[in-house]
Amino acid sequence: MSLPTSTRSTRGKRTSVPRQNNTRQILDAAEKVFAAHGLSGTRVSDIAEASNLPKANIHYYFRTKEDLYRATLQQLLEDWLNDANCWLSTHWTPQEGLSGFIRAKMEFSRLRPEGSRLFAHELLAGGSYVHDFLVDTLRKHVETRIAVFEQWHKQGLIGTVDPVHFLFCLWAMTQAYADMQAQMAAVLGKPRLDTQDFEAGTHTIMQLASSICQVVPPDGKGPDTPPPRTKARKTTRSSAPTQVQISTPPIVSAPKVGSS
Repeated sequence: MSLPTSTRSTRGKRTSVPRQNNTRQILDAAEKVFAAHGLSGTRVSDIAEASNLPKANIHYYFRTKEDLYRATLQQLLEDWLNDANCWLSTHWTPQEGLSGFIRAKMEFSRLRPEGSRLFAHELLAGGSYVHDFLVDTLRKHVETRIAVFEQWHKQGLIGTVDPVHFLFCLWAMTQAYADMQAQMAAVLGKPRLDTQDFEAGTHTIMQLASSICQVVPPDGKGPDTPPPRTKARKTTRSSAPTQVQISTPPIVSAPKVGSS
């Protein structure tokens, strides 16, 4: 005799929750292990140990190590796209959207640097395991973001910018704080970047990105309308050049190599 619909639904929810939790637990552990050892250097038993689950559980959810590798990359990329879908939207002003997106990406690089490095290693190896995702899902995602930038531009909220290459720049700047962290830490004279470094990086990237943000002037002219020209004042040879004040955090000199 078949179960009532409500009973089947309830039972399905009960079984799906542990499955979702176990799957996430496995993928989170796999992200770190694959990043450290690569696909060829990783054993399923290594991931089982890292996830505190029996090896049989890993094979129950993922038939092969390659299936697990693909799923790990898939989760990583979906998490990235979710941040962009949330923030790069016409529901926000460009300043709000870019600020939220950059902060989310930098938090990802701070909290999950292994994931960013894993993706970088996969691309350097040719990207065969993410090829379909890149040419299909990611491409459609970028097309949707292009529409957001075009709408912002029509509203006079941003200047003229190539949205695709602008996104490339945002990806590169934020992910560098994970992928190139060893280099950055060495220049700063510390073993690893700390929270203050990520905050300074976030602030700097926001400053660069916000350069495209504009407000429609009172006369209603477009954001790319050049301001009226003014005559330059004559200056004497001894006059000092005008200094433009920019609000930025103080620059801290990197300690000398070898200093404690």
